[in-house]
Amino acid sequence: MKVGLGAKRKIKRGGYHQPAGKEVEAVSTRKQGANSRSRPSHSDQTSAGAAACRRKFLKYFPQGFRDETYLDWERDYKWESHGRWEEALGQAEFRRLLRARAFAEIAGRAVRVEQRSRHSMLFSFEKMALRDAVKSDDGARLFTAGLYEFLHGGGNMPRKFNQWCEIVAALPRRQTRVLTWPLVTVFGYIAQPDTHIFLKPNVTRIAARKYGFDFGYQSRPSWEIYSNYLEFADTVRRDLRDLKPRDMIDLQSFMWVQGSDEYPDE
Repeated sequence: MKVGLGAKRKIKRGGYHQPAGKEVEAVSTRKQGANSRSRPSHSDQTSAGAAACRRKFLKYFPQGFRDETYLDWERDYKWESHGRWEEALGQAEFRRLLRARAFAEIAGRAVRVEQRSRHSMLFSFEKMALRDAVKSDDGARLFTAGLYEFLHGGGNMPRKFNQWCEIVAALPRRQTRVLTWPLVTVFGYIAQPDTHIFLKPNVTRIAARKYGFDFGYQSRPSWEIYSNYLEFADTVRRDLRDLKPRDMIDLQSFMWVQGSDEYPDE
């Protein structure tokens, strides 16, 4: 997945295969705070949509999530970003820097990890908004303490996610807004791909519509919408269990193939 890249990517041979990790597990708290609604996950429409999405994915990547082209085009650079995060801001190092009140250093490392991705996950205006937000001491402190609590703090996920959204909304801003779905979800996705998923609104909405999943998107980030998105990911994981998706990187990449104009439909 990449932003604003129109040219077709060149196939890379010999891409490494990251060993299969834990299967993505459903989080029991995902439905807390979300409106109860009937899902068409077993309807004829959804079954037909899911089958069409599967065919499209396998058309591009015949070996599924272990396909060499898939690894090169979609998975490897995201997994490499996760590795860089672990080196720069693994939990122990993150906690050490927080205790040293090295807020600017933490913010700088977080920004650099995302920027070093082969294909950026944020739009340029989002990068600019984040850089501006953490330039001040107060902005860096608010961002880093809030991010640590979101990733490693106690309490249930609904509370932590909504608190994280409030913190991002409160960051200093100059011209462009900081509170966007990509900014709210990118660092959880990079740091904890077994748990968190990245949300690009337009592509995700297209993917959900094609799949036949009732995704109740709203532009302002909240746990209600994020938990609905996690339900979508769980549905895809169950439907593709024979292809053995490893984590949210695989699930989000599958959705990207469905909704991105980089991958035209049949």
